Amino acid sequence: MAGLANAAGHADRHTPLKNYCTGLLLPGERKSVEPMAARLAPDNVRRAHQSLHHFVADAPWSDEEMLAQVRQEVLPSLRKHGPVVAWIVDDTGFPKQGKHAVGVARQYCGQVGKQDNCQAAVSLSVSTWNASLPIAWRLYLPEVWCEDAERRRQAGVPEEIAFQTKPEIAVEQIRQAVEQKVPVGVVLADAGYGNGTAFRTALTQLGLPYAVGIESSTTVWESGKQPLPAPPRKPGSRGLSPKRLQRSAHHQPRSVKELAHALPSAAWKEISWRQGSRETLRSRFAAVRVRPAHRDYQRTEPHPEEWLLIEWPKKEAEPSQYWLSTLPEKTSLKSLVKMAKHRWIIERDYEELKQELGLGHYEGRGWRGFHHHATLCSAAYGFLISERNRFPPSARVGHVGLSAPQPPPHFRPRGSPRSSRAA
Repeated sequence: MAGLANAAGHADRHTPLKNYCTGLLLPGERKSVEPMAARLAPDNVRRAHQSLHHFVADAPWSDEEMLAQVRQEVLPSLRKHGPVVAWIVDDTGFPKQGKHAVGVARQYCGQVGKQDNCQAAVSLSVSTWNASLPIAWRLYLPEVWCEDAERRRQAGVPEEIAFQTKPEIAVEQIRQAVEQKVPVGVVLADAGYGNGTAFRTALTQLGLPYAVGIESSTTVWESGKQPLPAPPRKPGSRGLSPKRLQRSAHHQPRSVKELAHALPSAAWKEISWRQGSRETLRSRFAAVRVRPAHRDYQRTEPHPEEWLLIEWPKKEAEPSQYWLSTLPEKTSLKSLVKMAKHRWIIERDYEELKQELGLGHYEGRGWRGFHHHATLCSAAYGFLISERNRFPPSARVGHVGLSAPQPPPHFRPRGSPRSSRAA
C-alpha cells in the first residue's frame, strides 16, 4: 500500500485508497461503493460512503501512474517463477441498465453472449506461463457518444478523447507499454483484433512478434507463391494480355479455410498444450508458412512469410480456429500451439476480476470513476497474484482466512433486489 499511496498523490487520499482496496478484497457479493462502505464502517456508513465515492469518482489521481506502480510491485513476484512470455489484448463487457453511464450502448457483450446494453473496455495484460496482470484499461466510447457533446460533458469525458476502434485503442496501449519498457512478450489477441491488417502491421512496426486469431475467410498466399507484379500501364493499353490473365487466374490467394481443407492428412498432428481442470487439453493442429494477402496487390516485393496455425478437432466437420503468427520459422508446432492457446489466461483473469473483485460493479456514470475503479481492481488483483506466489500450488486464495465486519441489520444497497437471497 505504501507504493500505491505515493501514486495516489495527496496524503488525504491514502486512507480512502487503503479502504477501497480493502473493500475490493473482503468477502461480499457487491463491490460497489455503498455496500463496501457498509462492510468497512458499519457504524458510520454515510461518512465512509462519501470518502470512497470522492476518491474513486472525483479525485484527480493518475490511472497511468497507479498502474505503473502496481506493475512495479507485482511483476518481480511473477518473474520469480518464469519470464514474461506474452502481452494479451482483449476486451470485456459490463451489462448496464439505462443510457447515462459513460460509454453505455447496445453492443456485443461477451458476458451475456449477445448484443445488449453494456459498457466495454479494452485491456492489455502482461503474462508469464502461470499468471497475468492487467496493466492498462481503456473504455471503448461508441461513435454516438463521441458525437454527443452534452453526454460527454455530463460524463466528464476528456476533450482529447476521440472515437477509436478497439484495435486502435489496443495499439495505443501497446505503444505506451513499449515506451515504458515493460518486459516484452508475444502479443496475443482474438480474431476481433488479429483479423485487421492495420493491427498486425502496427505490431510488426513496433518490433513485436504476435500470435493472433483470424477468421476463416482471411486470404493468404501459400509459401513459394506471391502476387504477380502489375506491369506499368502504357498509354492506350487495355490491360493484361490474355496469356497473362490466364497465368494470374492460377496465381490467386485463397482463404485459410480452403487451404485447411486442401492439406494432406499427414499435415495434421495431435498436440496437447496444458493441463485442464479435469484432463490434459489436446486437439489436432497443422501449421504452414504463408503470406497474408493484403489488399495492396500492386507491390512488387513479396510479403514476409509467417505461420498459419489451424485447429481442426477430429470429431468436427470444419476447422475451429485459425491464427497468424510471426514467431520464428524454426518454431515447433507444439510451441506455436502452446503460445496461441495461452490467451485463455485472460478469460480466467476477467472471471476472477468480476466475480471476486467486483470489476463490473461500479455504479457511477463518469469517465474518471470507471477508470479509477478498474485501476484499483487491477491493484487488488495484483496483490492476490503476489500472495499466490508465496504459497504452494495447492493453496487457494479463498482459504487465507480473510474476514469482514458485518453490515448493520437490514442494510440493503440502493438498487438491489428485495429478495432475501439477493440481500
